[in-house]
Amino acid sequence: MNIRTIGLLINAFLQLEYPCLSRANIDSLRVVWQDVSFHDTSRFDAGLRLLKVTGAIQNGDPDSALSVLRELLVLSRSAEDQVREGRALSTMGRLRYQIGEPDTAIRFMEHAYLLFVKQGALKDQVAVLNSVAQVYSEKGDLANAIDRLSKALRIVEAERDSSLIARIRGNMGIMYYLGGDTANAMLNYKARLVIAERIGQKDILCEVLNNMALIHVESGDTALALAEYGRGLEIARGIGYKAMIINCLHNIGDIESAKGLYASARSRLHESLGLAREMDSPEHISELLISLAWTYIDANEHSKALPLAQEAMKMAMGAGLLVNKGDAAEVLFMVHKRLGNYSEALAMHETMVASRESVASEENKGKLMQQRFQYDFDKKEALLAAEQEKKDALAAEEMRRKDMQRNAFIGGFVLMLALAGTFLFQRNRINKEKRRSEELLLNILPEEVALELKAKGEADAKQIDHVTVLFTDFKGFTAMSEQLSPKELVRDIHECFSAFDRIMQKHGIEKIKTIGDAYMAAGGLPTPNTTHAPDVVKAALEIRDFIAEGKTRKVAAGLPYFEIRIGIHTGPVVAGIVGVKKFQYDIWGDTVNTASRMESSGAVGQVNISEATYALVKNEPGLMFTSRGKVQAKGKGEMEMYFVESRMDSHI
Repeated sequence: MNIRTIGLLINAFLQLEYPCLSRANIDSLRVVWQDVSFHDTSRFDAGLRLLKVTGAIQNGDPDSALSVLRELLVLSRSAEDQVREGRALSTMGRLRYQIGEPDTAIRFMEHAYLLFVKQGALKDQVAVLNSVAQVYSEKGDLANAIDRLSKALRIVEAERDSSLIARIRGNMGIMYYLGGDTANAMLNYKARLVIAERIGQKDILCEVLNNMALIHVESGDTALALAEYGRGLEIARGIGYKAMIINCLHNIGDIESAKGLYASARSRLHESLGLAREMDSPEHISELLISLAWTYIDANEHSKALPLAQEAMKMAMGAGLLVNKGDAAEVLFMVHKRLGNYSEALAMHETMVASRESVASEENKGKLMQQRFQYDFDKKEALLAAEQEKKDALAAEEMRRKDMQRNAFIGGFVLMLALAGTFLFQRNRINKEKRRSEELLLNILPEEVALELKAKGEADAKQIDHVTVLFTDFKGFTAMSEQLSPKELVRDIHECFSAFDRIMQKHGIEKIKTIGDAYMAAGGLPTPNTTHAPDVVKAALEIRDFIAEGKTRKVAAGLPYFEIRIGIHTGPVVAGIVGVKKFQYDIWGDTVNTASRMESSGAVGQVNISEATYALVKNEPGLMFTSRGKVQAKGKGEMEMYFVESRMDSHI
């Protein structure tokens, strides 16, 4: 018997949601969001509501949502509104969760929670604690999930908010159930049931009856399970809760099939299947087809099971449902085996095994490439650690010597008065320095990396599969340095690199570092996106034009000028922090080396890109390309390269 848990987590986690709005209302929100004449808080509220009512976090373009959220953070901070800042951070966390970054999601949400606590925003605290609990449960960390829900429960019980108490009790029941503690799960479900009945929350009533029935099935009390599924089904029909109707019918059908009541089971499953087709839900449709096929297999009517299993397989493959594909392959294996179709049975058995192995290996995706770069990363870290150890030992010895001197002179009432008199001054200075150090940290590191570093004291190296890396280098820098004073040279370099920084910020690109007169940046990190290649190419063209304009001005004034080569390549990198005292966000891998070769193999005043980058930007409007064919690159052999221009440049 395969009792489904469809709907176990339906509507389980509280969000600060907004009601559905009309098209006119949504358009009004867009007007406020886009009009900079409105107050920052008005624009913030409009932007956040737009993200929620349009479903941009769950179903939209994550890059666009991320761009909006970054602006929301700027607005909330400029207004010095920590509640709104917390809401932006919490929503950022939900976006990170949606794109598969649970650890980063938790860091954003926990930061938001601290802001809400500081401002006494109780409802916001409850919302973000529920969200954090959801992420922890997905990671399998049920202890932390229950801890966050317990905090939320204490808040809503103090506020006597029955609706929220019911929801959180249900959520805690789910966590205990997932952890195998059915006794505590049932206690929380019953508490939720009583409140839902009292205040008339029929949707929650359906859900909790479904969850309680599941525990009864697992304990072998199918009679009580059927009674609760039946009651939940009746309520769901009354309020038109289609997802729960599908769920209850499916589970009742599976129980009846296990009891040998095939006619009744098929009736339930066919009704559920009809609703699933109405909702156009491939996952539910394929699962129901598989359940129907099993009713025929158990009744030794294998020929009737065959078309159902074949449709389930087609549906699962079309929708990319690996688990359902494996389940359908298992049914087809059984059917073909019973019908004597041994070659088909063998093929389906292989498909079943491969599908289930694929499900398991999805979690390991990308780890192999991470290992390839980890050795170089570890070597650098070891060297830095050894060097820092020496520095720390010298510092410790110096501190010990100073302590001895200090202890020799400490004593007496006068010194104590002096210390007391300077205490407040020192405390204020320390607080000021702490704020300054946090600001400096955000200037040095990407925001999410800085948050991780503050939360954990370290930041994990991260494999990013698609990054576009840019290198620039000035031509004749050494010769120019001989014509200028050191002060003039530094001033000119500062002017150029400051402009490069502004261009990178404009295009959402992360500056990595400068090395002498070379400048390195990368798009698509620390948050992966799909626009990194065109973003970097457009930024490179702006850099080239900035240097060209500077050359024109300086030639007219009879002054030395810079010329530049720019190279770009796209591929995988490992990104992380090096250093112990002076942090440096850096990237490693062959992609970095190849980007450097694109620069050195390029030409002055040109943006030289690799074949990998060309493949991603060749259809980008406004760009044109000149193939250079195969060009010899140091240490790389011959590589396909292209010069890129904007179409506007070609008409000048």
